[in-house]
Amino acid sequence: MDSINVLKGYGKVNPEHHLEVQAQKIPQPPKRPIISTLVISAIAGLTLVIGLMLVALIHQSTTETIDESPSLSTSAESTIKTVCNVTLYPEPCYTSISSLNSSPKPDPQSILKLSLQVSISELSQLSLVLKTMNSDAAIRDCRDQVEDALSQLNDSVSAMVVGEALTEAKVKDVQTWVSSAVTDQETCLDGLEEMGSASVDDVKKKMRKSMEFTSNSLAIVANFDKFSHIPLH
Repeated sequence: MDSINVLKGYGKVNPEHHLEVQAQKIPQPPKRPIISTLVISAIAGLTLVIGLMLVALIHQSTTETIDESPSLSTSAESTIKTVCNVTLYPEPCYTSISSLNSSPKPDPQSILKLSLQVSISELSQLSLVLKTMNSDAAIRDCRDQVEDALSQLNDSVSAMVVGEALTEAKVKDVQTWVSSAVTDQETCLDGLEEMGSASVDDVKKKMRKSMEFTSNSLAIVANFDKFSHIPLH
């Protein structure tokens, strides 16, 4: 009887023992090492820092590019004003030269050349006007004086070779030529008044600008030694 009970016991399974076996068989998810987690976090943080640094550098580069033009413009403006301040007509000097200047850093020599070019332009217009006026003796003499003034100014521009600094001798030559151009215009007006020309007031009005600009050119070249602190470019 006992043997039968023993045999019957072989067919039974202990429920608690069965559950323990199943629990042992269920695979557990692998645990991620703490070191790997820290490494991943560090890489992510480093990537974020590098990204922020790149954004900052790009912003700085863009800002410098935007600010570059105003600073250059201010430099040119300051230099032209410094040179024009020695003239009798600084405002027309600055306005006329600024309209022609294309250099971010003009030097006194280039500014003088631009001033001469402005004077030549105004005198050329005056010459054309005089050719349309009545050809009395006073007007003819005036035309000759204006043509001579143009020749003197053109000689001055020709003496200023690009890339070569004006020597002291050349500065004196230019000053002499520009001074002669001023005298020519004054002689023109004096002749019209002495001969009682009816056109004297009209010519005076038309000559006003050319006289101002030529006077400015003379003042600049006469004070050229005062600009030695401004470097040539």
